[in-house]
Amino acid sequence: MKQGFFITGTDTGVGKTWATVALINYFKMRGKIVVGMKPIASGCKEINGILKNEDALLLQKHASVALDYQQINFYSFLEPVSPHLAANNECVDIDKIVKNFNCLKRQADIVLVEGVGGWLVPLNNQGDDVEMLAKKLQLPVIMVVGICLGCINHARLTYQAIKASGVECAGWLAMSLDPEMLRINENIETIQQAVDIPLLGILPYSKNADFKKLAEQIVFS
Repeated sequence: MKQGFFITGTDTGVGKTWATVALINYFKMRGKIVVGMKPIASGCKEINGILKNEDALLLQKHASVALDYQQINFYSFLEPVSPHLAANNECVDIDKIVKNFNCLKRQADIVLVEGVGGWLVPLNNQGDDVEMLAKKLQLPVIMVVGICLGCINHARLTYQAIKASGVECAGWLAMSLDPEMLRINENIETIQQAVDIPLLGILPYSKNADFKKLAEQIVFS
C-alpha cells in the first residue's frame, strides 16, 4: 500500500463516495488514521457563502482527524457537469492537487482520493483527465462498478483503460444499485472472470447507507 488508494468508477453515480466512505471505515476499524479527498467536485451547493459538495462533506465527516473543507475538496463547481465545462474560466491544476495530497499524507496513515465521474473524464481544457491525476498521485486504483444493467460492458471498458494506462489496479468493488436487477450474482461473476484483479467486496443495495456494515463486506487479501 502506497499510503492510500485512488477510487474511480465505471460512470458517474455508481457509488464511488459510499465505497470510499466504506473503505475509510474499513481501515479505521483496523486502527489506521484515515482521511478522504474529493479534490474536484461538480454540482456543489452554496453553504454560508462557500460552494460545497455533499459527497466531500461525507468524506470530511468520516475522516479520522478534523480537516478543513478546502483540504478535502480543492475545486468546487456549481453546475453538475464535467469539470472542464463547470470550471468556466478556472483551470484545474493537477500539480496543486498533488501538493495538497502530500500535505494530507503527513496527517494520516492512509489517504483515499475519490475521482470525479469516470476514468477518462476531462478535468480542464489543457488535456488533463482523471487518468492523468491518478498517475500523478502514484496511488493504486480501486475500481467501483455500479451493478446495474450494462455494468459488464462498463466494467470491462474501464478496466481495459486503467490497465492500458500502466497504473496499478488493486481491485474492484461491486456496488449494488438496483435491488430488482435480474441475475446480480451472475453479472458479478462475469465481471470477475473478465478482469484479472481481486474482487474486494460486494456492497449491498441500501437507501440509507450503514457504512460500518458496508465496511464489513470489504476484504483485502
